[in-house]
Amino acid sequence: MKTRRKILLGVLGFYVLSLLLILVIFGFTRRDNEEFQPTDEFRLDPWIELGPFDINKAVLYLIVAGLLTVGTMLFVANRMQARPNRVQTAVEALYSLMRDNITRGNMEDRMARKWFPFVGALFLFIWYSNLIGYVPLPTNTHEKFELFGAEIPAFALYAATANVSVPLVLALVVFVAYNVEGIRAKGVGGYLRSLVPSGVKGGMAAFIFVLEFLSNFMRLISLSVRLFANILAGHLIILFMSGGLAVILGLEFLGVFTLPFGIILFLFEVGLVATLQAFIFATLTAIYLGGAVAEHH
Repeated sequence: MKTRRKILLGVLGFYVLSLLLILVIFGFTRRDNEEFQPTDEFRLDPWIELGPFDINKAVLYLIVAGLLTVGTMLFVANRMQARPNRVQTAVEALYSLMRDNITRGNMEDRMARKWFPFVGALFLFIWYSNLIGYVPLPTNTHEKFELFGAEIPAFALYAATANVSVPLVLALVVFVAYNVEGIRAKGVGGYLRSLVPSGVKGGMAAFIFVLEFLSNFMRLISLSVRLFANILAGHLIILFMSGGLAVILGLEFLGVFTLPFGIILFLFEVGLVATLQAFIFATLTAIYLGGAVAEHH
């Protein structure tokens, strides 16, 4: 028997024995849970109140993502060497993805040079916001634990992009950017006429114009909800599979059963979804910018 198969069988056997042991100890008895609510990890309790503005954990995550974005841009600008090390090689690969695949792949070179900093910064900001959302940090101020006599907020997973207001603001910035760019390139009349494909006239042209005009506003929903829903759903599933469901139902053995699935989902979210959602948002931004100045619909 191969070593890999032996390891897999050993892990599976340990998992089954652990599940059986939990069942023997706790049985199927259901215990009511009135103290801990897993959904409290998504609450935005104000830390500092500044008039109409609140400083909470979402603001903290946005600041961290912004600092990481600026730091990456400064590294790219000032630390490039003729003989790259491993870190520079990874940064160059990321830079090539943003410049060639996302920006240049969806607009002409002259416009790509102009808008690459915006699209690249947008990709990095969303990417970092998604990634740090999978790092457990002591941000759950609703639940606390004692450490050397001090009350420390409980560790929790939270992403600023799981709050719909953040993706919506980013989508509004993109919406304004590509509409202003289109009007600047074609004028107000020319930009509105470009919403209708060439050759379409009469009543059909008016009908298509209304559809295209409304579809521009629907892009706000498609951009924001896609990012928000995917990140929020991922965090909720990880929370429930990693023990939240067992806590809510009051069944101890269920936590042992669902924990491996929670770990698998966590790795899937970190390894694919966080990057994919940032890539999709930045790519759609580049497509909208390129389409706004294109000569043909």
